[in-house]
Formats: sequence, structure tokens, C-alpha cells
Amino acid sequence: MALPMIQAQAPAPGDTPPAALARVTAVRGPVIDFVSDSGLPALNDAVIVDPDGARVICEVQAHLDSHRFRAIALQSTQGLSRLMPALMTGAPIMAPVGEAVMGRLLDVLGEVRDGGPALAADTPRRAIHQPAPALAGHRADISLFSTGIKVLDLLAPLAQGGKAAMFGGAGVGKTVLVTELIHAMVTSYDGVSVFAGIGERSREGHEMLHEMQGYGVLDHTVLVYGQMNEPPGARWRVPLTALTMAEHVRDVEGRNVLLLMDNVFRFVQAGSEVSGLLGRMPSRVGYQPTLATEVADLQERIASSGRAAVTAIEAVYVPADDFTDPAVAAISAHMDSTVVLSRELAAEGIYPAIDPLRTTSSLLDAAVVGDEHARTATRVRELIEHYSEMRDVIALLGIEELSRDEQLLVGRARRLQRFLTQPFFVAAPFTGMEGRSVGIDKVIAGCQAILAGDCDDWDENSLYMIGDLDEARAREDARRKAPA
Repeated sequence: MALPMIQAQAPAPGDTPPAALARVTAVRGPVIDFVSDSGLPALNDAVIVDPDGARVICEVQAHLDSHRFRAIALQSTQGLSRLMPALMTGAPIMAPVGEAVMGRLLDVLGEVRDGGPALAADTPRRAIHQPAPALAGHRADISLFSTGIKVLDLLAPLAQGGKAAMFGGAGVGKTVLVTELIHAMVTSYDGVSVFAGIGERSREGHEMLHEMQGYGVLDHTVLVYGQMNEPPGARWRVPLTALTMAEHVRDVEGRNVLLLMDNVFRFVQAGSEVSGLLGRMPSRVGYQPTLATEVADLQERIASSGRAAVTAIEAVYVPADDFTDPAVAAISAHMDSTVVLSRELAAEGIYPAIDPLRTTSSLLDAAVVGDEHARTATRVRELIEHYSEMRDVIALLGIEELSRDEQLLVGRARRLQRFLTQPFFVAAPFTGMEGRSVGIDKVIAGCQAILAGDCDDWDENSLYMIGDLDEARAREDARRKAPA
């Protein structure tokens, strides 16, 4: 029997066809099958199950035949049953955008989750599926960010309109580093910040909300969260919702946007869960066969376009510290700056535990950062790499067995490692040390002094967890004046 047409219009532009009805034929967890006599909806269109009751939002993922289609639910499907009516909206899921979302904590569907008033009914909305900006429209100029984090500014500079990822296993400091970057940029960054919490704990969302309030920058920040206990479809689409809000600020308001995502691996993980639920054949290591496409669809939308840019800083979990994992490889292929956090350095107390040998940036070029910066970064890497190669020899024979020149080089490498540590502002309540922010000129000057041997007779601890070299010099002077 044909299903009646209804007159309600989908929340989309005026040329969208009238919404139509379908019926639920099967519910298997978050996967729902439908039948429709009014034609099939497009892939990625939104479907509302039980529009007059539960209003469960789904997204179309597959056409089964000329009348049946399959969708993934972004909300709990508990209580749904066969033959329930469903509204085919004729448009993708729409995310709220504009000034109304500033200072709010929202979920994947744009619903308020901070305990405040709901968004106004006339809040503008934008489809979460958007094409990437055309390559011809990208801005060619490069404007560098100064984060105040020594090792990051020296070895992996960040650029406006670029993408940087923090790769690391569990417990090596990815979230702390991203949070410190938020702190470093909110005070000096002239633009809007959008934070996407993908598969986060609800506690972390509220902590971030209170931190933003404490920094006094919540009015210029949007928080979008998909929690761990939500269906995989919700976690899968959270970064698209956040990115849609960022794109509106870039394209319509012409303002720069800082997009922070923690954790992008959970986006891939949620996509893998969705793929398995839909019955697709798994690919390498059990990941979805569409892994590369899904990552590219997300990452290629992050770009500079017209007057403004979307700049992304992303935390990426590395499963079992395996950097050859297909998800890690797929994400890193799109990054301008790749920051690798090392469990070995964290065990040695080197914080931030950024591996200077595996951390790279396409922006570390003399034409972008200048000759002095590029040359200093290269020399720092070479010396630390030489020390890394000598560590096994030192462990077996002892440093005394090395030549005098080798001992000097090893000492300088260790002092460089300690000079590149620094206390973080966001960690101050736990460490008891006030945070430090250091300009790149002072970082380069300090590294050059250590490379030149000016600090060869200093105690290594004088360079540990400090800001610039002047602070280290004052600490060293105090140590020498102290009674034995």
C-alpha cells in the first residue's frame, strides 16, 4: 500500500523536495532497515523515526533495493519497533551555526548539553556534509602560529590553515598537550575556537567547559561532544558537526577558526564499528574498507579559503604504540605537522614527551621559517640522533669509555633534551610549577648557546623544566652559590 505524502518541508534550502514517509522493517541495535513507496532517500540523508514521538535521528547508509534502505541511528534505538513511521527529510543532518552556538556545549545533533537554555528555533543551520574547498581557492600565503612551546615551535611549526596531529599511545600526554595549546592560543589568537570531543568521557567535557570559562574565552569557543556511551553513529559524525560550525565562521563570517579534535582515532574506530554493523567486509587489521575515503572527506575540508582559514590541531591515539597501524598512516598522510609523543621520553621525565627525531613538519623550511631557525633545528636533530645512536654503547661500556669529544657531544645532547622541556600552565595544579611560554627567538638562542658549548660545565638539572636560557643561567648561578 502506498504511503501518504505529507506537506512538512525538510530543514534544507528551498529546492529540497517535500519530505516523505517510510516504515521501519527491522531494528538491529543502531542499524535500522526501512521500506518506502515514495522513492529512496539519498545517501547521508537524515531520517527521523517516530517523528511524533521518540524522534530518533538516523542517517542513510545503503540502498538495499528499489524500495528498501538501511540507516545508522545517532541516538538510542531502545523502544523502536517494526512498522513505526519514519520521516525522510530529503536533506542531510543539519547543525546549528552562527553566534547562537558560541559559548555552548552541544552534541552531534546540535542539542544543548551544558544545562543552559535551548537554542532558538530560528537558529541558522547548515548540512554537516559539505564539499572540500576547491584547490584553486586555497590561500597561498603562510602565517605561522607561535605556541610558546619550545620543542613544538622549533621542530614542528604550525601554520594558519594547516593541520597538525599529536600522535601517541595511551598516557603519554596527548590531551595535556592539546589543552596546553588551547591555553597558549586563546589569549593571543584572534578568531574562534571549535573543540570536538570524539568519544570523550562526560567528565572531560565538563572539565573543558569550566576551563574555558576560567580562561575567559568561552564566548569565542564552541564545544561539540560525542560521548563514549553514545551509539557509534554519533561518535562518527561529531567531527563533521564541529567542522561544519567552523566552516560557517570561515565562509560566512570571514573569521579564522582554530579547530581542536580529541581524539581522531575514535572517529576512525566509530567508522569501523558502523561498517561492521552494516555488514561490510573488513579491510586491513579489521578496519573499514572505506577508511582512506572517510579520513580524506574529513581532513580535506580543513583549509584556508577566501579571507579566512580553518586550522586544525588533532590528537591521535596510536593503538599499542604501533605507528604502522592503517588508521595512523591514513591520518598522518594529510598532516602538515606530525608530532610524535614517545613513551620512553615520558618514562625518563622528559615533558612534553615529544620525540625530536620522529616529529616532522613540512613548514620547517628556510623559505618559511628563515635560515637561522631551519639550520638550528637541523643541528639539534642531528646531535640528539647521534646521542640516540650512542646510548647502547654507553649502556654497555659506560660514558667514560667514550673519547673526550664524544663525551662533550653526549653532554650537549642531554642538555638540549632538558632545555626543550618546560612546565605547562594546565599542569600547574598537579606539578606545583608555574607554566612557561617561550618565544621562538629565545628558543633558537638557547639551543645555539648549548650547541656552541656555552653550557658544557652547567649541571643538567639547571636546564630542566625551565623557560628560556636566562632562567637556566639564574638557576645555575644559584646552585654554584649554594653551600656544599
